[in-house]
Amino acid sequence: MQLLLLHMQHNKVLILDFGSQYTQLIARRVRELNIYCEIHPFNKIPVDSESFKAVILSGSPNSVRGEDVLHPDLTQIRGKKPMLAVCYGAQYLAHFSGGKVAESNTREYGRANLSFVKQDDDFFTGISKGSQVWMSHSDTIKELPTNGVLLASTHDVENAAFKIEGEKTYAIQFHPEVYHSTDGKQLLENFLVHIAQLEQDWTPDSFVDETVANLKVQLGDDKVVLGLSGGVDSSVAAILLHKAIGKNLYCIFVNNGLLRKNEYSSVLEQYEGMGLNVKGVDASARFLDALKDVSDPELKRKAIGRVFIEVFDDESHEIKDVKWLAQGTIYPDVIESVSATGGPSATIKSHHNVGGLPDYMKLKIVEPLRALFKDEVRRVGASMGMDPSILGRHPFPGPGLAIRILGDITPEKVRILQEVDAVFIDNLKSWNLYDKVWQAGAMLLPVNSVGVMGDERTYEKCVALRAVESTDGMTADWVNLPYEFLQKTSNEIINKVKGVNRVVYDISSKPPATIEWE
Repeated sequence: MQLLLLHMQHNKVLILDFGSQYTQLIARRVRELNIYCEIHPFNKIPVDSESFKAVILSGSPNSVRGEDVLHPDLTQIRGKKPMLAVCYGAQYLAHFSGGKVAESNTREYGRANLSFVKQDDDFFTGISKGSQVWMSHSDTIKELPTNGVLLASTHDVENAAFKIEGEKTYAIQFHPEVYHSTDGKQLLENFLVHIAQLEQDWTPDSFVDETVANLKVQLGDDKVVLGLSGGVDSSVAAILLHKAIGKNLYCIFVNNGLLRKNEYSSVLEQYEGMGLNVKGVDASARFLDALKDVSDPELKRKAIGRVFIEVFDDESHEIKDVKWLAQGTIYPDVIESVSATGGPSATIKSHHNVGGLPDYMKLKIVEPLRALFKDEVRRVGASMGMDPSILGRHPFPGPGLAIRILGDITPEKVRILQEVDAVFIDNLKSWNLYDKVWQAGAMLLPVNSVGVMGDERTYEKCVALRAVESTDGMTADWVNLPYEFLQKTSNEIINKVKGVNRVVYDISSKPPATIEWE
């Protein structure tokens, strides 16, 4: 059973998703105000909609004038709860409530400034004329809906914001959730705190207290097994469960032979220092055997996933009467998004190292972090006093170095890449660059090239270094690392790591490239 967090039943925001790329951003901004919110597809409004105190309608790639208009059922919401309609939501309200929406003469995209603000309205408290907003739409509201009152305009968009007289319904044609809207956070605060009167009590500490209380009720005296990865999510999930059920939590940390240099022993030590009940399982030979002669990236992932499940299953059978499997699933893994055609498309992926467990394991699932975004997981971990070196760790792919070695995998190639990666990561730390980068690593390329060492010709491997900035991994920009750093790191790799004679730096962003190469 999924237990609802206790006080939040009376103090949460419903975000209806119409398929905008910005919907998750809205949720993150609301959470930053210490207010709990949930994203649901526009056509799957939760049955307990009574428990939400306010509603936000997201943007959409669709047009309200098109054939494929997305129709939400707002009968239980409009006029009954405070509602903020953003972009598509605003146009929807206008188009179907007596106003007029037409194709705009120019595509309204990018920065704009408010040229008029109605001063005496709570919605724009603390926001003045000239404030920068972010537009992203090709339709525009020509006429306000019935009882619509104009609240703000820009030079090109007359009806940039309005409210409906007699309701707590507000609408805007710009995106307050985007960083470029300088007073976007203030606007959301005005709507949620001053108009909808939500309390700002969603904090890391309150999350820990409520989650631990709920886990105690949910799990009782049952035993729980958790696959640790060394990453932030599984580690924070472990500490929460440990607080709730203590020694009844059994953690398994599997060495797949594809971890970073010395990572297996150092992470095990860290975990033991946290008071967790952890068993380390060195299955590196088993994984490397399964990967022998496999070059296709997808087949590599499948082989690693399969062996992980086998090892994990073997180990969990050693624990008597285990009933639950804990996973570090986080909110982006479980959000259902809306496809462009209007039908909800489940984007729930097989998350975690446990690539979707087989039915024969017969374990119930517990996911203490399923309400949190990645940055919130870190904040929760920090509030519990967790080691900053675990909380600040860069994301590391489940298949590990297997997808950073292009082509087939051999113990020798793993050794080379571990050595290269260690030099790169250690140097990032000693130059105080590690925390400024979201993720960094090295790729071993399946090419040899000619080099000269001493007076001898060499014909050895080429490695590519990669460092990116990102907030959630959906998009990423390459990091402009100092030339002096790259120079020193390249020299050190070539001099120290036998088998490498060339280092390159990857300067591609995502999209079109991915963060990992495979």
